[in-house]
Amino acid sequence: MTSDKSKFGNIYIQPSSNRELQFQPMASAIPGDEETPLVADNSPPQAVKTTAHTWDIHILSLAFLLVFLAFGAAQNLQSTLNTEEDLGTTSLGILYLSFTFFSVVASLVVRVLGSKNALLLGTTGYVFYVAANLKPNWYTLVPASVYLGFCASIIWVGEGTYLTSAARSHSTDNNLHEGAVIGDFNGEFWAVYALHQFIGNLITFALLSDDQQGGSTKGTTLLFIVFLFIMTFGAILMCFLRKRGVNSKGEQELSGADAGACASLKSLSKSLANALSDTKMLLIIPLIAYSGLQQAFVWAEFTKYVVTPAIGISGVGSSMAAYGAFDGICSLLAGRLTSGLSSVTKIVAVGVFAQAVVLILLLLDFSISSGLLGTLYILFLAGLLGIGDGVLMTQLNALIGILFKHDTEGAFAQLKIWQCATIAIVFFFAPLISFKSVVVIMLAFLCVSFCIFLWLALKVGNTSSPSTSRRI
Repeated sequence: MTSDKSKFGNIYIQPSSNRELQFQPMASAIPGDEETPLVADNSPPQAVKTTAHTWDIHILSLAFLLVFLAFGAAQNLQSTLNTEEDLGTTSLGILYLSFTFFSVVASLVVRVLGSKNALLLGTTGYVFYVAANLKPNWYTLVPASVYLGFCASIIWVGEGTYLTSAARSHSTDNNLHEGAVIGDFNGEFWAVYALHQFIGNLITFALLSDDQQGGSTKGTTLLFIVFLFIMTFGAILMCFLRKRGVNSKGEQELSGADAGACASLKSLSKSLANALSDTKMLLIIPLIAYSGLQQAFVWAEFTKYVVTPAIGISGVGSSMAAYGAFDGICSLLAGRLTSGLSSVTKIVAVGVFAQAVVLILLLLDFSISSGLLGTLYILFLAGLLGIGDGVLMTQLNALIGILFKHDTEGAFAQLKIWQCATIAIVFFFAPLISFKSVVVIMLAFLCVSFCIFLWLALKVGNTSSPSTSRRI
């Protein structure tokens, strides 16, 4: 085949390749690049970008797994280990109340620090909280809970911002559908993250044992020391993350001195006000609130009133390991199947059904008292709760990344504000009412929030379908 030299000097163009012909005009338009072979702009640089984005998600996921396998297991044990004057449950209530308040300013802190630095600072709160459990009392757990509330607010807004930024960059660099990439990245992150319940509670199961004579639990000190070592390694891993911008203009623009504190506060106020005035956000909030409600139910009520009476405190580890295993598997599958609002709606319906089954069984007082079958029944309930949590976590994060491109930090801050508010309410008020009343409230909240979510899906689907099809 003949070569065309009339326009590009010594650069040879192969007309038979339609793909090359699309990229060559872009390369030739760059000043000073007339002597550079056009093929040099093809796969190698793009492969580097692809590897960098996905590698960041691998590191982020593994770091969160190591940090939260320790915190998650410690959190599950609060209502059963630190029972004196309800210290454990109260400390968790203070934690999530602090989390709620600090979430209001979390997006501002993430903008000032940058998402990577916010992740690093946020990790310190979890380390201090687990360390406080080595000598649990009101003077150690309460201050650690308040500080962890601040750290948790910025680490989760930072995570959502960092992951969404990586997904958008990956989709742009590889000309992929943005919604599918956000779903994939969220699926991987939440699948790995959900394993913290499985691994952390297996460690708990291995190291803790019930003292039949003294009526206490042995091995707690060793358990929390092991957790501290694991968390330290997770914090070190986060240092290897690349810095990313928190918006399309880059991280450094918002973190510099040019953006003054006054302007940042005004921007924050406007961001929160816009989110609360956005119809889409208002319709998502009930399901967000339920996602926090069901997590607090598992941590405080399910372990205390369902698991412990059936298989003992040492059985909390095995049941929560089953919860984490199903949570992780479901998160991975849900993320892979996410491609847009329609798929999100169908996947959420599956998770809602799984949790509704558990709540109805608990409401009917259905139980199996025999040994092995009784244990398997508890693990079955924990698995269904894990499926529901895996669905809600992946799909809510993916949905926010898809619908709120204009203000990602503010939207993720709203996610954590409402989740933590309901979690705090459960920890403070659930001890004041009966277990069955809590189950009734949850079932009613689940039905109402899902119906509102379906209205959102119908509303947004009708208005965005034409434009979405053109983009694809």
